[in-house]
Amino acid sequence: MKNVTIKLENDVAHWSRVWAAEHDTSVSQILGNLLKQMKREKTGYAKAMQQFLSVDAQPLKTKQNYPLRDDLHER
Repeated sequence: MKNVTIKLENDVAHWSRVWAAEHDTSVSQILGNLLKQMKREKTGYAKAMQQFLSVDAQPLKTKQNYPLRDDLHER
């Protein structure tokens, strides 16, 4: 783990300490989890999904390109 020093406005620092105490955690843990989530969103699965969804949809082929069901399954 790496220690990092941050600066917060007084009211934000107070609010975050109170919120952390109410949720039985620490400001450090909150920020660590938030940054980890942001990293996950920018890399890995989320990035792959975003790339996939950014591609324009292609039209489906018409039925003419597929064999008929009866031709595939003789009765």
